[in-house]
Amino acid sequence: MRYLLRLLPYTRRYTRRVLFTWLCVFASGAFVMISPVLIREAINQGLRPVREGRDIVGLNGNEQLLIFAALAIVAFAIARGLTAFGQTYLGETVGQHVAYDIRNEIYNNIQRLSYAYHDRVETGQIMSRATQDVENIRMFFGMSLFRLGYVAVLVIVAVVGMFVINPTLALVSIVTVPVIAWRSIVMSRRMRPMWLEIQQSQAEMTQTAEESLTGIRVVKAFSREPFESEKFRRTVQRQADLNYNQAREMAKHQPLMQGLSMLQIAITVGVGALLIARGQLQEGDLLAFVLWLNLLQLPIRTVGFLLNGVARCISSAERVFELIDAQSAVTESPDATELRAVEGAVRFEGVSFGYDQISPVLSGIDIEAHPGQVIALLGPAGSGKSTVVNLIPRFYDVTAGRITIDGQDVRDVTIESLRRNIGIVQQDVFLFIGTIRDNIAYGRPGASQEEIERAAKAARIHDFIVSLPLGYDEWVGERGVTLSGGQKQRIAIARTLLLDPRILIFDDSTASVDAQTEYLILQALQELMRGRTTFVIAQRLRTVMRADEIVVLDRGRIVQRGSHAQLLAQEGLYRTIFDLELKDQEEALGEYRAAHQNGSGATPLPARPAEVTG
Repeated sequence: MRYLLRLLPYTRRYTRRVLFTWLCVFASGAFVMISPVLIREAINQGLRPVREGRDIVGLNGNEQLLIFAALAIVAFAIARGLTAFGQTYLGETVGQHVAYDIRNEIYNNIQRLSYAYHDRVETGQIMSRATQDVENIRMFFGMSLFRLGYVAVLVIVAVVGMFVINPTLALVSIVTVPVIAWRSIVMSRRMRPMWLEIQQSQAEMTQTAEESLTGIRVVKAFSREPFESEKFRRTVQRQADLNYNQAREMAKHQPLMQGLSMLQIAITVGVGALLIARGQLQEGDLLAFVLWLNLLQLPIRTVGFLLNGVARCISSAERVFELIDAQSAVTESPDATELRAVEGAVRFEGVSFGYDQISPVLSGIDIEAHPGQVIALLGPAGSGKSTVVNLIPRFYDVTAGRITIDGQDVRDVTIESLRRNIGIVQQDVFLFIGTIRDNIAYGRPGASQEEIERAAKAARIHDFIVSLPLGYDEWVGERGVTLSGGQKQRIAIARTLLLDPRILIFDDSTASVDAQTEYLILQALQELMRGRTTFVIAQRLRTVMRADEIVVLDRGRIVQRGSHAQLLAQEGLYRTIFDLELKDQEEALGEYRAAHQNGSGATPLPARPAEVTG
């Protein structure tokens, strides 16, 4: 019950709607169950039988009473229709508003959670909970809750009316009600774990479909369509089997409920006829009993379905509140201050980090970067390069040591102001569905066209954009699928440059571009980096050579640091990486310059910095 009780506060904003809905529920139930009373009075009083002994020899009719009763029945039917409309309409609006609030709360909390949460939770699970599970909660508020109230009103009015007319027959007529209620409760308890399993299976099905469609190019490249189809078929089959099992349980339940209801009517009619024969009951009284029982049949039989909806709601609420209650590993201090007038001095002091307590990713990292400096991070895959730069904007929090910007611990400033001063171009570029203009201006929606174009020119993407049929209004497909890797990378760079941050982070952001495009980007960034602190993860020689300091990482530790010339002059991991990966690039650069000097017409490249060539 704690999940249902926790859901109820979501209706506080809509108290007036809820009250009007309950008013319609009570009125609708009352109008339905009072109609048999009118029919009873019409028969007993309007068609009063004339008896001789136990035999009926005639009728003493009351025409005015019959007309009044008929008109009253019609009026009650109209009133019932209006209140039933109000019950359905208002109940649905309450359910929709609650679902709206819950979905927003889920989404807002998901947005606040750190990288650590998204690293371990599947997207399909989140999508399923934010859609199907919230829909189950909506149906509870929109239908099950008020419908159960409606059934309760019907039962109460009918039972009270029966006991007023004839307590003996009333006891006989409600003998199966406890059995029906008990059976419904048992079914509800049995169905709850089944629905929880069904919802989990649906989340897995969503995850399988989402993963396959996202990676459709990889699937087709390796001709794995049959494998993916079979994998999806298995998840769908499991979903179908689970639904079949719950349908089978419901199929066993419904005939039993219907049989009990019909048995109850048969017993009531038999006992009622006996009481009429003894003169202890009037004919209109028995008809009122039968009408009440008929009116209760369908609602009572649907109690199981409604309680099933309650069970689904509880299962869904449990899963939804897991998302709402999820806590971010990165939290903002209550007394955090705004990071203002940033110069860009970044310092790592004995920083260590691990996703768990067993296997640290970084250990004892010390880096000092002054405004205007370029720090290059180099190392083999898994050495911790990306983790180092992800700690600066607090995508993760350090487990030991601290990181400061202009002497302020990043944990002591607001996250929004911290990230506002850091521009990031990540290795895995993500573009949103929309226009190129929208993607470049994502961080500054109010940027002018002139500012957007200036950023695009700096990223060497402006000429390409204006060559498109719609220019900056050209539509970008899902994840930027209509653009090449280099084009997406340059748009991402323009998006970052538009923020004009004091700290720049390029996470291998030139890995997807050719050498000439890389040169154009670096040429543009050389001026833009002036006065800014820049961290670069790169494997390209030209990027590494331009760094003021190269930090070489291996297994989460700094093993070397210095300039390109200094590191090249000593044995170590940098020299190994250079010989294996960078030396060919240096030879290619030499051949490129030689070809240009021989008049081949190639585009010239800038000379290497003096400290390197020397």
